[in-house]
Amino acid sequence: HSRPSPLPRPPFRIHASEAAPAKSRRTFYSPPTPSPLPRPAAMATVMQKIKDIEDEMSKTQKNKATAHHLGLLKAKLAKLRRELLTPTTKGGGGAGEGFDVTKSGDARVGLVGFPSVGKSTLLNKLTGTFSEVASYEFTTLTCIPGVIMYKGAKVQLLDLPGIIEGAKDGKGRGRQVISTARTCNVILIVLDAIKPITHKRLIEKELEGFGIRLNKTPPNMTFRRKEKGGINFTSTVANTHLDLDTVKAICSEYRIHNADVSLRFDATADDLIDVIEGSRIYMPCIYVVNKIDQITVEELDILDKLPHYCPISAHLEWNLDGLLEMVWEYLDLCRLYTKPKGLNPDYEDPVILSSKRKTVEDFCNQIHKDMAKQFKYALVWGSSVKHKPQRVGKEHELEDEDVVQIIKKI
Repeated sequence: HSRPSPLPRPPFRIHASEAAPAKSRRTFYSPPTPSPLPRPAAMATVMQKIKDIEDEMSKTQKNKATAHHLGLLKAKLAKLRRELLTPTTKGGGGAGEGFDVTKSGDARVGLVGFPSVGKSTLLNKLTGTFSEVASYEFTTLTCIPGVIMYKGAKVQLLDLPGIIEGAKDGKGRGRQVISTARTCNVILIVLDAIKPITHKRLIEKELEGFGIRLNKTPPNMTFRRKEKGGINFTSTVANTHLDLDTVKAICSEYRIHNADVSLRFDATADDLIDVIEGSRIYMPCIYVVNKIDQITVEELDILDKLPHYCPISAHLEWNLDGLLEMVWEYLDLCRLYTKPKGLNPDYEDPVILSSKRKTVEDFCNQIHKDMAKQFKYALVWGSSVKHKPQRVGKEHELEDEDVVQIIKKI
């Protein structure tokens, strides 16, 4: 049997509607049209997120029902701020590096304030260092150091460029200014007496956005991570701001699911976030009100009653001694004098220690790192001992203006 022949195929035709003109066929091979401009860098998106959260927080009423939601928003805000300060991308300026100023002397004091409030004039009058002064804003563009010799101690004073609103978000070299301010022992916020006092709040906000807490002590609470067991929340006082749900929400935002949180005071959500973040700096601060020669005596009386304030006039050199005395008090330093064997104490060149670390061992390390290894005992004259002299060991805590003689091993 012969195979049946296949059915004839209909001729292949393109419908008129499908046939494309020759011109459009050529465009198929042309290079693709450029995509729209790329979105701004990650920094801008983080800024936008921060702004959205701040807007939402300002719209939210503060009461018990919204405390949990506000706590969550504050935790998100703190995380975004940290991202802004320490960018994860390889490009860019890094983690807000400060100005290259070598730390010298026994303590460091930074002058922070808006432009043209008299920071450079104050530096010139206190230290004798020249920092350009002019009647226009942003005269100082970099950090200018000076040294004050006061009560035998060398105090380094830094004249930082003026900061502007939005400095914490990187505007106007603000990140560099505040990074350098973080390394100081005391901050002097210089304010202009004839400008609104709200400037103080704006500068505080900029510094707090960078993790600097002014005239505050670290929160009296413990936070300890653990392997398992969930969130364990205990408190020795009645809490009006935090409850277990809020603590769990804040911890979950940081991906912490097992931890012990113990409060010893009525803490807020901000306190808990500060402890979890762990990068906060608690620093004493003096509000220096400059240009008091341009205000009335009644206004000066009001300013004088405010805490942590020091009214001065840098140009006319009014109350600069009072400011130095206040800086010394806030630095909380301890002067100790050395006594070589068989000689009188050396009162000209004291050893300066912080009042938080002032044992005999700290004193030895301050003089030379090998002295503590050869230490046998010390003889101390002063208010920290009962007898004059008294033989003490390494752990003995010294007081201001004690005289110390170190006896080494033979």
